Amino acid sequence: MVTQLAPGGLAHEARATAMVFRREMIRFRHDKARALAMLLQPLLFLFVMGTGLSSVVASPGGLDFRTFLFPGVLAMSVLFSAAFAGISLVWDREFGFLREMLVAPVSKASIILGKCLGGAATATAQSIVLLILAGVVGVPYHPWLLFKLLVLLFIGAFMLTAMGVLLSARIKQIQAAMPMSQLIIMPMMFLSGALFPMANLPSWLEVLTKLNPLTYIVQPMRAEIFDHMGVPAAARAAFDPSITWFDWQVPTELQIAVALGFTGVVVAAAVALFSRTD
Repeated sequence: MVTQLAPGGLAHEARATAMVFRREMIRFRHDKARALAMLLQPLLFLFVMGTGLSSVVASPGGLDFRTFLFPGVLAMSVLFSAAFAGISLVWDREFGFLREMLVAPVSKASIILGKCLGGAATATAQSIVLLILAGVVGVPYHPWLLFKLLVLLFIGAFMLTAMGVLLSARIKQIQAAMPMSQLIIMPMMFLSGALFPMANLPSWLEVLTKLNPLTYIVQPMRAEIFDHMGVPAAARAAFDPSITWFDWQVPTELQIAVALGFTGVVVAAAVALFSRTD
């Protein structure tokens, strides 16, 4: 007769979450090549595309187009890393490690929370390199601004890791996971306002940007940067129009709340799916 171990309460679940988180940090520390590769694309967007477009994009108030791109590039720096951190569960499934975790006497929620925290922490750590370069594109090194950007990046990374985990609940092979992740990541990136202003968009494109959860990370970051820089009103209207719902201007706090709410829904869905499928 097999005796099933009973969970040891909140402290027991917290230890399980911490162990999964620690495993993600160890994996990140031993995979420096992946970290460098994930940073290369955002740097290319910022300094190659941003510099090239600066010469052709008219900017009211003399705003450097790279300054506009900076928050979008920050979001991109966590987008790929966090999503792939979540999808790495497919690797764990193929090698049998996921099953070992799921049969442990801990809740699925603790495992998934540890995975999401680890993915968010590693993705946010990578973005620090870009934050160091903020002054190159005219973004001030204000401690409170940098802290807010890191918090928003962590929220975005947690959300994207949770989406990767949710995707991993249904995908059984890594060969299928990669194209599926790209199918989700690329539209999220392009429809978040990361690479183009959201002013004067066609109505259908405006609706899609407002339905994209990543928009509610990119736009608050851009608003924080422009607030600290004192960007002129004309440039603000052209490059950072406020998100509106039926002509109602959405406060920044509510935008962040939308991102947090969506993250909670995705995590709950991931827990439910893993409970049924593994």
